[in-house]
Amino acid sequence: MKNKKILLPGGAGLVGQNLVARLKAKGYTNIIVLDKHRANLAVLKQVQPDIIAAYADLAVPGDWLRHFENADVVVMLQAQIGGNDYQEFVSNNLDSTRLILQAIKSNNIPYLVHISSSVVESVADDYYTNTKKEQERMVLESGIACPILRPTLMFGWFDRKHLGWLSRFMKKLPIFPIPGHGRYMRQPLYVGDFCNIIISCIENKVADGIYNISGHEKVDYIDIIREIKQATKAKALILKIPYSLFYSLIWIWGCFDKKPPFTTQQLAALSTKDEFEVIDWPGIFGVSYTPFALAIDETFNDPEYSKVILAF
Repeated sequence: MKNKKILLPGGAGLVGQNLVARLKAKGYTNIIVLDKHRANLAVLKQVQPDIIAAYADLAVPGDWLRHFENADVVVMLQAQIGGNDYQEFVSNNLDSTRLILQAIKSNNIPYLVHISSSVVESVADDYYTNTKKEQERMVLESGIACPILRPTLMFGWFDRKHLGWLSRFMKKLPIFPIPGHGRYMRQPLYVGDFCNIIISCIENKVADGIYNISGHEKVDYIDIIREIKQATKAKALILKIPYSLFYSLIWIWGCFDKKPPFTTQQLAALSTKDEFEVIDWPGIFGVSYTPFALAIDETFNDPEYSKVILAF
């Protein structure tokens, strides 16, 4: 089992980097990561020099397709999460999925794990939500039986876009702004727990089905920020500002930054009143649940991985 050829399209991001670390810790050796983010591929090669990490634009047919030959498992991780260019979401969430599903079929790969998102059940109306809904539909209609995992907002080692970016922002400025009242309920999921679920799928050949993988604790956004401040010992003053002012500042930022860390669409999604199903995923997949406060501490204070930062 430890020699299984495990292919991770889009594996240089948050989940992929964590998954590689945990697969290696369990003795897996034949791991291949395909990604087009050169800077994060370089980080992966530096941290995990004994795996194959190859550049690949998964939205365009190319030499990367040869890696699907004789693969035992594909974990489909590629995703465009943020940004203001709709075509990037189409390319990275939809075009790439179409090609990967074709490659799985043509190579008769026996097992797929698809990483969807909780946003497919969200009331949000944005590029990410809409293309992730379409992506999941493509997987369901492909005829390939596989577990579909729908995680909520994730955090952990290598987090560059969510809580990781917030923590770095907090350290740089004396004031940390909170939009409105800050009481936007989230169900953050520790990526370490999520990776253990993926590994359980691989090891136990979990049957096809859709699994809503939500964080077991409901935490308001402002309390998440306070927990980060405590774990990182940041000195920034947490200050509530009017939602409209916060929106305007984010909009202005987006005018000057082609890849802003936070967009008005993401702000709107933050303030939606979504509450996702909490299933007994520890029991279903045989993994343990890490309490939120402990997970935050591991995220920012782990001696080996907490200081490794991916490019945005």
